[in-house]
Amino acid sequence: MQRSASGRGAPPGPDGIPLLGNTREYVQDPLAFFEDLAREYGPVAAYEIGGEQFVQVSDPELVRRVLVDDNDAFVKGEQFMETLKPVLGDGLLTSEGELWRSQRHTVEPSFYPEMLASYATEMTDATERALADWTPGEQRDIHEDMMSLTVEIAAQALFDVDIRAQEEAIGEALETVMDRASSSIRRPVDVPRWVPTPGNRRFNAALDDLHAVAERIIEKHERAGGDASDVVSLLLASDDDLPRERIRDEVITILLAGHETTALALTYALHLLSENPGTRDRLQAELDDVLGGRPPTVEDLDDLPYTERVIEETMRVYPPVYDLLREATEDIEMAGYRIPEGRTVTFQQWVLHRDPRFYDDPEQFRPERWTDEFREDLPAFAYFPFGGGPRRCIGDRFAMLEARLVLATICQEWTVESAVANLGFRPSITLRPDGPVEMVPERR
Repeated sequence: MQRSASGRGAPPGPDGIPLLGNTREYVQDPLAFFEDLAREYGPVAAYEIGGEQFVQVSDPELVRRVLVDDNDAFVKGEQFMETLKPVLGDGLLTSEGELWRSQRHTVEPSFYPEMLASYATEMTDATERALADWTPGEQRDIHEDMMSLTVEIAAQALFDVDIRAQEEAIGEALETVMDRASSSIRRPVDVPRWVPTPGNRRFNAALDDLHAVAERIIEKHERAGGDASDVVSLLLASDDDLPRERIRDEVITILLAGHETTALALTYALHLLSENPGTRDRLQAELDDVLGGRPPTVEDLDDLPYTERVIEETMRVYPPVYDLLREATEDIEMAGYRIPEGRTVTFQQWVLHRDPRFYDDPEQFRPERWTDEFREDLPAFAYFPFGGGPRRCIGDRFAMLEARLVLATICQEWTVESAVANLGFRPSITLRPDGPVEMVPERR
């Protein structure tokens, strides 16, 4: 496609009100707002929130163009940085250009296939420890359980640190900073961080706690020395002689990103299985046949195709990362419309993963749809739970390994029934539930 600024002018979009634009509709229900934009205005649509102008893209080929073909003409941009920079500093999610390339190159060995295989036992052992605290018939917040479990796994596998003694404090700190991000992304005008409001004081205290955790992790590795291939050891041994603050930012980035989305995928998978008992029965039959009651291993995964399909379909129906954005660094022509330099372009997994052009009965949870033939026919960016292009999530294979092993471990031992009448969402950086996801476990 051309990267010319010529075109037929601005994309179509809904009328707004002075100063606020389409803010009210967006805040009321962001997911419905994005769906309505795509349905009513087509693959390229303009909208305005809080005085900021955006362009939504809802066509797989155009998403490919932004993330892959013309990725050098886009950066994550001001909107993304304002939300996450206070938490993640110059970590892998927020850095750009040569700094980002250097950081990714440094930590990549921790995500090589041979390293991923070595994490499997830690993942299943942590899951078994978590399940030991379950009581049959006792109502639990499964989202809280999965958040605790995945942060423990991320710390052990990627940092070689056992954080169980600090798990509650770390979980509370992570929850506080994510709540702040949730509030700021849905509130066009935010209170500056330096204003001593109760919310700001909580946020700053939580960030101090996370900095202290990261420092303890770094100090542990400095004392140990050696040539380990966990993330912190790789950062400390980098030829770039990284500043202490940058290593700390990377630790916090990977701790947060390494557990949040996987915890959501597992939470939603268990909820969807409860709502679809026939699917749950088919999954448990596969686990019984292959595992026979023993913990799953990496070697078992090729024999557990339905388990993988359950995870894939969960991330289609309820994508943990539901929305991505990029900022144009030059004037761009897209589908005949002019996108000016500095304009933020957004594209939603929520919209494309539910597009009836690509999915029959898109709101239905049907893991069996993921046949080899279906995958081959599906446009690449009609399904992109981990993003795409050079900035595709570095931990995608780690997340899929963890999700399959944890789900298999849980579902061969337990059946969980949802106690939530209607699952609601509080979209922020990720697709978070709007409250506890209460479920009742029973031993099989």
